[in-house]
Amino acid sequence: MTKENVFISGASRGIGKDIALLFANNGYKVIGTSRSDFSIDDNLYNFIPLKLDITSRNDIKDCFDYLKSENLLPNILINNAGITADQIFMRMKDEDWDNVIETNLTGTFNLSKIFIKNMIKNKSGRIINISSVSGLMGNPGQVNYASSKAALTGFTKSLAKEVGSRNITVNSVAPGYIDTDMTSFLDNDAKEKIINNIPLGRIGVTSDISELVMFLASDEASYITGQTISVDGGLLMY
Repeated sequence: MTKENVFISGASRGIGKDIALLFANNGYKVIGTSRSDFSIDDNLYNFIPLKLDITSRNDIKDCFDYLKSENLLPNILINNAGITADQIFMRMKDEDWDNVIETNLTGTFNLSKIFIKNMIKNKSGRIINISSVSGLMGNPGQVNYASSKAALTGFTKSLAKEVGSRNITVNSVAPGYIDTDMTSFLDNDAKEKIINNIPLGRIGVTSDISELVMFLASDEASYITGQTISVDGGLLMY
């Protein structure tokens, strides 16, 4: 697979930002999207920042039309955008459920649906979904988030079976506790308890995720599909 166009949702910070920078610095043309302002260096010659609401199919269609007109349709799609709205189940509001499912799961569906057609036409492509160990092991206070991420496992496996004959791989990466904005609210005591349950004895860093994503997008990973790979320091073994 030649180094072509990479589309990354949720690219303005955290894991998505690190993935975008890694691909851009390795010569890929990167289209990074976010609903918020970008903190990434948008002066990178091969990085194109776009504001996009992945829950809006009209906005996605407009984005698709723009990318097509500029010959920027991606052959690598990284569905990274995700939100949390943590609350114990009995106190969870309907909108907390709806918003998380709509962004984390339906947003992945929306982007995959519109971009996969070009991959099928070209008989080449990579789709990489960023999930979470919460979707594999569950987590109190995250019924909505864990459900959305667990659903990505079924999404990944089913889509991989559908498009494998077209030389398209579909995989998922499930980060554990990674040092990002999503874990910044944890105090030192909470972090210590978490680390005590991680065999490698540390919180992960964003490069632990981005390097695996880069590998899954490469020619070397052409025989890997339908997999959900945990990157959690061994947490899921417990």
